[in-house]
Amino acid sequence: MKKIASFTVNHLKLLRGIYVSRKDALGSEIITTFDIRMKVPNKEAVMNTAEIHTIEHLGATFLRNHEKYGNQIIYFGPMGCRTGFYLVIGGDFSSETILPLIREMFEFIANYDGDIPGASPEECGNYTDMDLKTAKFEAKKFLEEVLLNIKKENLNYPD
Repeated sequence: MKKIASFTVNHLKLLRGIYVSRKDALGSEIITTFDIRMKVPNKEAVMNTAEIHTIEHLGATFLRNHEKYGNQIIYFGPMGCRTGFYLVIGGDFSSETILPLIREMFEFIANYDGDIPGASPEECGNYTDMDLKTAKFEAKKFLEEVLLNIKKENLNYPD
């Protein structure tokens, strides 16, 4: 069986950052999948499900309501390894061109106060597994340590 694209990336060399995971053609349209890597794989402690779940709810709500990109958002959700998120968006994008949107999203999460969108038993299958305080901490850390002073090695997968 052929390996999927994400399993061909050397996770021993992977840093925190924003990477184009893949580009797929859907008819005449391009769909870009981004790897938003918040933790260094196999070196940093992974995030717990509560903060991941909260970032997912806040991030998906922010992205789908974005004035410019909202109609192009296909999916935003966590990686099973709990080191980051995938963003799937309609269009042909690079890490550099999507960076302003990702910064804006993490600023929104880091500064969010209020009820978590979709965190009720009617709206979510596991609504009690949320942690806004830790989600905000993780978002702020990623924003300040990676996104605000991003380098080339945080935008392109390692060889």
